[in-house]
Amino acid sequence: MPVWQVIYEELRSEGLEIIAVAFDTGGKAAVQTGICATDIAERPTVLQGLMGWDDDLWSRQAPPSYTCLIDEAHVVANLYGMTNVPQSVWIDEEGRIVRPAESAGCIDMVQHMNRETFELPDHAIAAGATARSAYVEALRSWVRQGAGSPYVLPADEVKKRMRGPSETDAVAATQVRLGRHLYAQGKLEEAKAHFNEAVRLCPDSWNYRRQSMMLDPESIGQLNGGPDFWAAVDALGEGEAYYPPADLTPVR
Repeated sequence: MPVWQVIYEELRSEGLEIIAVAFDTGGKAAVQTGICATDIAERPTVLQGLMGWDDDLWSRQAPPSYTCLIDEAHVVANLYGMTNVPQSVWIDEEGRIVRPAESAGCIDMVQHMNRETFELPDHAIAAGATARSAYVEALRSWVRQGAGSPYVLPADEVKKRMRGPSETDAVAATQVRLGRHLYAQGKLEEAKAHFNEAVRLCPDSWNYRRQSMMLDPESIGQLNGGPDFWAAVDALGEGEAYYPPADLTPVR
């Protein structure tokens, strides 16, 4: 997202490094055009509201100069317990995780969104902007105050919040590896079967779910917004969210 370049330029001299990782078996073809949906790129106000960026940051967005990677094997997601995008992990200069995987300033607004136009009512836009601003301010606090920031979590709280891999997670990751192998061999339907099994095993992994729906050639690089995706969103139980908000309660 080009807006993160503004924050990177602001904070890089104070020690911030950003590594952006796209999770997609489709490789470069899946990410080279960014978000693709019917004319949404031509409606920047809609996209800004959807992402929650304020006018100042949005107006100064620029192509990223920070490291951007494509993780076709979902290795980073599995290592850090990432189940959706965008999520972030804060890692300090000593290599310690000080905030595990959480939503990078996004909140769950899908229940308010017009699924044809992606437009949102004013109250949802305001809530998204508040959440994004709070996350950016927390990030600034961490970069400038280091371990003294109230948003740096104690080690026991980090462990509590981390998604540790279970036996089921390991089996699901193996299914994804098999799916990727078959996909590379041109065996699309067989590959889909393994990705679908990974979704069955780990239904809370929207990364797996999204991938299982976006392997067809005509889907590569498109926004995941088809009937199957929305059916999965609608099936979320009470208390579940597509984007659980980050808990930014100060710890000191």
